[in-house]
Amino acid sequence: MVSVREKIAYGLGDTASNIIFQTVMMFLLLFYTDVMGLSPAAVGTMFLLVRVIDAVTDPLMGNIADNTKTKWGQFRPYLLWLSFPFAIISILAFTTPDLSADNKIIYAFVTYTLLMIAYTAINIPYCALGGVITADAKERVTVQSYRFVFGMLGGVIVAAATMPMVEFFGQGDSAKGYQMTMIAMSLFGLVLFLLCFLGTKERVSLPENQSSSFKENLSSLWKNDQWRILCLTGLFLLSGQVLRLTLAVYYVKYFLGREDLITSFLTLGVIASMVGCAVAQPLAKRVCKIKAYITLQIIAATICLLSFFIDSEQLVLAYVAFIAWKFFLDTATPLLWAKMADTIDYGHQKTGIRVTGMVYSGIIFFIKMGIAIGGALAGWLLAFYGYQADVVQTESAKLGILISFTVWPAIGSFAVAWVMRKYTLTEKKIEDIQVQLAETEQNTVTS
Repeated sequence: MVSVREKIAYGLGDTASNIIFQTVMMFLLLFYTDVMGLSPAAVGTMFLLVRVIDAVTDPLMGNIADNTKTKWGQFRPYLLWLSFPFAIISILAFTTPDLSADNKIIYAFVTYTLLMIAYTAINIPYCALGGVITADAKERVTVQSYRFVFGMLGGVIVAAATMPMVEFFGQGDSAKGYQMTMIAMSLFGLVLFLLCFLGTKERVSLPENQSSSFKENLSSLWKNDQWRILCLTGLFLLSGQVLRLTLAVYYVKYFLGREDLITSFLTLGVIASMVGCAVAQPLAKRVCKIKAYITLQIIAATICLLSFFIDSEQLVLAYVAFIAWKFFLDTATPLLWAKMADTIDYGHQKTGIRVTGMVYSGIIFFIKMGIAIGGALAGWLLAFYGYQADVVQTESAKLGILISFTVWPAIGSFAVAWVMRKYTLTEKKIEDIQVQLAETEQNTVTS
């Protein structure tokens, strides 16, 4: 059994990650368009290019992590080595330079690229660490539940504190406000990464006799059909989720016409996510994880679709719909990440090669492709519907924000539910696989 203290320590790593990830999801597009003065179409294209570049680095980082051997383990050392560089780059990404419009685009492109690469380098090992803390299938759900509860705590901090901190530090200067806010948040994240490093332990290791090349690892990965299903799931899920989360600020500010409610709207949504993540573990004990995941995605998609019919004057209903969507969507999140660890065992049994870092990095590659698509769509759709920064929007622009915030994200979750019908790794099947792996390892040792 993994102690509660260690589960909390692991979860603090996701608090640190989400302080940056959620800031990027919720505020980076707004920062670029309304503070740096970049065009939404240019930002949308930049999001796509940078996130595609970033996604390509994921398998490389996974392979590097799989081949890392230190006195601290395979994955934990990266939390120690990269927490400080990650904090510095995060600050630079939210700094507004005194440059021409074209040079600002270049600066944004370079700093955002560095931010995503740094995020990959620290987050891939962190995610893989969750797969080696325990081999127990039930404990994996618990570990991931703690992770995402604390991860969503990072989201709560971002949603509740970002705009007030920008106003406090900036005193009317939004550029200074964002920079100072990121200095405070990045330093806090650095401390949390170090606590995660100090408070966790790796218990599942590579087979003693395993030696495989990057090419062999990739080949092994592709033969894992259950892993491929989770890759598609991540792509569809994040495309819709990021589109909706990115446009949430625009939805409140321009469609609902209540900029003063942005902080409460986002904060209550993230709190609902925390509650959902906490519910995942007891839910997984009572029902099939696969059926639960599919059902939760359908419910989230339906809520999202029905939100289209909420009028701009129906503020309470808009809040309720967003909170409910976040609750059901993120109740499913720990279940998905526990499944990732299960596909490692499945792939090990099927191919004889255990590639923990590659499994996580491969799925995260598709997740980031989904993030790239969702972020790019947000910028492109705003431009398509005629959005103009910090002015009263036309009716067609408001309708475009509403459609983009509701209909398209719903399609993403419906697609996830359809893909997951082919996933077959039940808890019983994983237990059988682990017994077979243990027998194989024992026979290897005694022969």
